[in-house]
Amino acid sequence: MKALFLPAKTYRLNGRLWLETDDGRFLGIGRLELLEQIAALGSISKAAQAMGMSYKRAWDLVSSMNAQATSPLVATQTGGARGGGAVVTEAGQVAITAFQELQTRFQAFMTLETQRLQE
Repeated sequence: MKALFLPAKTYRLNGRLWLETDDGRFLGIGRLELLEQIAALGSISKAAQAMGMSYKRAWDLVSSMNAQATSPLVATQTGGARGGGAVVTEAGQVAITAFQELQTRFQAFMTLETQRLQE
């Protein structure tokens, strides 16, 4: 492949990783960030706002993840005296950690393959 490269250019691999089912995406970088924001802020609405996305989009993503997992990744609580909120469940924490580790391995693979292109 190197024969195709222009000498004055630096080539590198780039890509994004996501985990999906036949029903669509389950986890990816954006969904991971959403889970992390919910864990930090205790609210889907606040997480969406922090990420610059609509509440509906964030809710749809949470609903999709919850529907594709054996147990919910995010649990919600409706209003009341203390107001509503959301928490990342134990399963959600497992998903965050596992996907972060997967992402680290993916980036290492991309770095290695980029080095091979430059040999």
